[in-house]
Amino acid sequence: MDRINFRTQIISGHLQPPPTTTDILHVIPCLSYTPPELTEPESGFNTKSLRKLLDGQSTDIIDYIFNLMIQSPLFSPKNRGGKVFIAPDYNHSMEHQREMTMRRIGYLRDLGLFNGWFEKPGPDGDLWRFAMAETVSVFDHSLGIKLGVHFFLWGGALRFMGTKRHHDKWFNPTETFEVKGCFAMTELGHGSNVRGIETITRYDASTGEFIINTPYESAQKYWIGGAANHATHTIVFSQLEINGVNEGVHAFIAQIRDEKGNVCPNVRIADCGHKIGLNGVDNGRIWFDNLRIPRENLLNSVADVSPDGKYLSAIKDPDQRFAAFLAPLTSGRVTIAASSMNTTKVGLATAIRYALSRRAFSIKPNEPEVLLLDYPSHQRRLLPLLSKTYALSFASNYLKMIYVKRTPESNKTVHVVSSALKAVLTWHCMRTLQECREACGGQGIKTENHVGHLKSEYDVQLTFEGDNNVLMQQISKALLAEFLAAKKRNKPIKGLGLEHLNKPAPVIPTLLTSSALRTAQFQTDIFCLRERDLLQRFVTEVAQHQALGESKEHIFTVTYQIAEDLGRAFADRLVLQTYLDVEATVPEGSLKNVLGLMRSMYTTIVLEEDASFLRYGYLSTDNAAVVRKEVLKLCSELRPHALSLVGSFGIPDAFLGPIAFNWVDANKWSEV
Repeated sequence: MDRINFRTQIISGHLQPPPTTTDILHVIPCLSYTPPELTEPESGFNTKSLRKLLDGQSTDIIDYIFNLMIQSPLFSPKNRGGKVFIAPDYNHSMEHQREMTMRRIGYLRDLGLFNGWFEKPGPDGDLWRFAMAETVSVFDHSLGIKLGVHFFLWGGALRFMGTKRHHDKWFNPTETFEVKGCFAMTELGHGSNVRGIETITRYDASTGEFIINTPYESAQKYWIGGAANHATHTIVFSQLEINGVNEGVHAFIAQIRDEKGNVCPNVRIADCGHKIGLNGVDNGRIWFDNLRIPRENLLNSVADVSPDGKYLSAIKDPDQRFAAFLAPLTSGRVTIAASSMNTTKVGLATAIRYALSRRAFSIKPNEPEVLLLDYPSHQRRLLPLLSKTYALSFASNYLKMIYVKRTPESNKTVHVVSSALKAVLTWHCMRTLQECREACGGQGIKTENHVGHLKSEYDVQLTFEGDNNVLMQQISKALLAEFLAAKKRNKPIKGLGLEHLNKPAPVIPTLLTSSALRTAQFQTDIFCLRERDLLQRFVTEVAQHQALGESKEHIFTVTYQIAEDLGRAFADRLVLQTYLDVEATVPEGSLKNVLGLMRSMYTTIVLEEDASFLRYGYLSTDNAAVVRKEVLKLCSELRPHALSLVGSFGIPDAFLGPIAFNWVDANKWSEV
């Protein structure tokens, strides 16, 4: 009856005659915005210290780039609700977005942001380059991709696949954008299968030139960022045929436009057209009609062709040569993984701040409506994703560090780890953006609030630089090879974090408790148990197929389910280990306590959501029920820290959506 009376009073209010004044909007009280900073409790930990764990030595350069974008009218500043926000030109035409991307690059170039791009040496130089790419992507993925294609793909190919003759000729004009580079690997008929590309290049010893040809329509270069409008040169990946012998895939420098922007003879270019996102990048298609280029344009760090047409390489095995050839390109996966975390942070910061000021429904009559984030269901939607974002961000930092410190001996580890984290982090990004969009209700649909539109902008992450499902299978193949190699040597397995396989299998308690679930020992044990068991199952399944005489290619095709489960298990164990390593650097206190809560949330949500723990018996149904209850407990304990945790991301207010702040004033009549 209380509920009925409450609803009756509400309806009666609607039926009252209007006030006599014509100034209705000012007389009738409405919902007001209260900044969560005024109402949320103090977390007790130092947010600057937590941000330092996320951004490390790159904090200053990140903030510097943020400020460069905020202060320029080129980044489309708008005043909404008393605050200035900057956002890309999503509501404008594809042509306009492409033009603005190039104008913004010109602005950053003229300020000297790219000076010394190829000169900064060692790990610090690589971390500086990563920070550049990640930070501009917070504003606009198109801007990050356009710069990434030019500097990391075109420039990276010159740097790592080329030699001194290429560095001397191409580095400076690349840095100044006198040369605008792109990267022509993908074809209409071949994406992930790089070895299968059909573009063919032959050598003409009489002129000292290579001749590049597109023999079939399926061999046209496709999705080439920068090719449709702006690029003057490209790296062409092609089969190299010498004296009738196919020597495999190699890379060549080819000019596709002159200095006036005209397409070169023997080159045809078409636009890929409008996309679901990234319309600030001019993706194009390229055909080569017996295009002649100088012999020196072969990127020859791994193999070369002499003036008289002899093929030269110190690496005789074609498989090893192909692996050495592509190894340096891992930087693409590293930047994708890291950038996906920044996008995830924008979505979470916007959705959680909105949930800390937006109210809905009253629990009892005549009481205030309840904040969204005070509902356990809303906490369950966002706080596990927040904790997982921290865990994956620490893993992303680990990936960057092993990349910048890589050696020839560690290239395999970098490849496997980058494959695992590129897949897991981009999957998490898309899932989080979807949940944030829904958690913001109708406001999540508006482009200006970012979270909805970011989904279409970042969807391609799951595909480029390797389809995520394919990457999961690559990881499992690498783990299988390591296991079998150690067994053949009759020595303990070493590398890729698999040393735990040399120890007895951990034993999981029959009856789990809340306190047990939160211990680092249990979390490590169950993640390691899952990985070792799935690896053993994969080894057994592959061996059974081999005993039937099936080919290796067929075996990996039919064992994909266990392979994908194993790939995820490897990634989850790796993420947990990197988290523990970070946590170990923090002294006892409030920050360490919050990190412990988020670690427990990360591991517990993985236990709840990944069916393999129940499928293969690592958790009983009773223990799975304990895990499910623990998630809710952890949500309630993390709730008081939500504002400080998203504040520690270090993303300036201007890069979030208006609903993250005064969403009432941002939508008032005077703002129309």
